[in-house]
Amino acid sequence: MTWLLKLATLIDSVNGLVGRAVQCLVLAAVLISAGNATARYGLNAGSNAWLEVQWYLFSAIFLLGAGYALREGAHVRIDLVAGRLSRRAQAWVDIFGGVFMLLPACALILWFGWDAFLLSWQSGEVSTDAGGLARWPVKLLVPAGFALLILQGIAETIKRAAEVLRAAAADG
Repeated sequence: MTWLLKLATLIDSVNGLVGRAVQCLVLAAVLISAGNATARYGLNAGSNAWLEVQWYLFSAIFLLGAGYALREGAHVRIDLVAGRLSRRAQAWVDIFGGVFMLLPACALILWFGWDAFLLSWQSGEVSTDAGGLARWPVKLLVPAGFALLILQGIAETIKRAAEVLRAAAADG
């Protein structure tokens, strides 16, 4: 179990680094959005490419930050129910949810997201808007984000399993 906990710590570190990088993207998105709005409405000069950069950044923030949010416990939970359970029962709910819901769903999205990225990359897909950007970079964010979420789901499952084992050892 010790090596699994070390793996979980490594995954936590990776998602921590990605999470901090994503926080910088929030500032970039705000500045680009403000600059784009100023250019479009104040100077009557806009660019579809800058609009697309905005939603690329939002996509990166959302997708790449999901693993970090899971690590920090920032995902939506049903605390009304979970709050009434013992710590051990909460850990079992997290293990069940991770193994049977989170990980399989993320694996499917990663699988299909990777196919969508490859198709976009191989075809050289570009936005249909005038001055638009290549689509493959934003499509790569889907499998990358879900890979990070899968890793964090594994780390959280390991940590909850360790909690259950520690509680069982203390009881028995």
